[in-house]
Amino acid sequence: MPRITKEEKARNRQNIVEAAGRMFRAQGIDAVGIADLMKEAGLTHGGFYNHFASKDDLAAEVCNASFAASLGVLRQAVNEGDAPVGSPLRRVVDDYLSAGHRDAPDGGCPSASLVIDAGRHTEEVQRSYAAGVEGYLAGFAGEFAREEGEGGGDVSPEEARERAVLLLSRMVGAMVLARAVRHVEPGLSDEILRTCRAHALD
Repeated sequence: MPRITKEEKARNRQNIVEAAGRMFRAQGIDAVGIADLMKEAGLTHGGFYNHFASKDDLAAEVCNASFAASLGVLRQAVNEGDAPVGSPLRRVVDDYLSAGHRDAPDGGCPSASLVIDAGRHTEEVQRSYAAGVEGYLAGFAGEFAREEGEGGGDVSPEEARERAVLLLSRMVGAMVLARAVRHVEPGLSDEILRTCRAHALD
């Protein structure tokens, strides 16, 4: 058998991470078997351990990659600044607490889709999840400070941090609840999103 190139190996690893990201978010880490995961990635079952020591090792990388993508959206909103449709935080909240995000559990931010899994898995997975949470808190706190400063006000780092914790907790909690009831009580699911969108930044 010919040896694969470094580029092919890196591409295969990326395919595994991307497939795992979709499947872990949609089904939960424990519900996804390695055989099904590798089939989704277009690779053979036996090749998994050429890339990862364990499924938890993969789960930690999925957390890192998924949060990096989500935090990229936050950074883009911050870089674009205020717009007619609202401040960066307003746009992030509206996008996060949207029906589209709710109805696509295999995509979007891992903060809600992997929140339960992170707490049940190894410290490596929890550290990756915690790093993503810290990334959001830092981004939110920075925006609260910027908005207050541009409005002529002042907010301490401690207060900005508290507001960031409240905002992320409201967003994640609302999304988890909205997804939990969306099939049996779609009206309630919509109400949760609508109400939290309106008051997340209060």
